[in-house]
Amino acid sequence: MEYHIQNRDDFIKYVKSEVLTSSEVLEVLGVSRQSLNSLVKRGKLVPIKELSRDKLFLREDIERRKEESKELHSKYRPYDE
Repeated sequence: MEYHIQNRDDFIKYVKSEVLTSSEVLEVLGVSRQSLNSLVKRGKLVPIKELSRDKLFLREDIERRKEESKELHSKYRPYDE
């Protein structure tokens, strides 16, 4: 996806809509903090920035992982549905 950021307001709008904190990722994916840390450690999710107590992720990456996990869940746990 391509973005055209012309000014400060565009940048702020982009960050608010497209950058997620670890806590927001937990909600979107419906996983525990330990699972999120495991996904990062195994390279399944790559934060765009790591802070001392938090990580930042792109919404696009999180949405892609959410779709992948749905596919894997239906493939390996079809009896749960």
